[in-house]
Amino acid sequence: QTVLQGIILLPLRVICIVFILLLAWLSASIATCCQPGRGFLPLKGWRRRMIQTTLSSLTRMAYFVMGFQVKVKGKAASIQEAPIFVAAPHSSFFDAIICALTGMPSIVSRAENLSTPVFGTILGSLQPVAVSRQDPDSRKNTVAEITRRALSRGQWPQVI
Repeated sequence: QTVLQGIILLPLRVICIVFILLLAWLSASIATCCQPGRGFLPLKGWRRRMIQTTLSSLTRMAYFVMGFQVKVKGKAASIQEAPIFVAAPHSSFFDAIICALTGMPSIVSRAENLSTPVFGTILGSLQPVAVSRQDPDSRKNTVAEITRRALSRGQWPQVI
């Protein structure tokens, strides 16, 4: 009976996850379409709210479809209390749960990830701090960008 359930549930879960992923891509595309100062200015207004609510909800929904239920104990620090949010160790796809629960903060990511189809658009909507592995000054530039965002007094989202 369990094998039969798996044969039925696996394709349904995959279809649901693909559908959720496409909705997330569409939301990210709409929020970043014709964005002024793309990558250099923070998202504001409806664009930021759309990313926070839609992508956060869709990410939680995707994990639920995969069979994960997340319960939060306590309260995450606000951007005024902690402009930099540290999550460690970050070595798996579970990092997205942290992003969804904290309101889709900016992240530090490899620059190559931004050119990935579908995921690159979603990642780009989070306004990541892109790290280039080919640039010898990348480490210094990354620290400077994180510092600039942390000192922006809440104009940029938290950096995780």
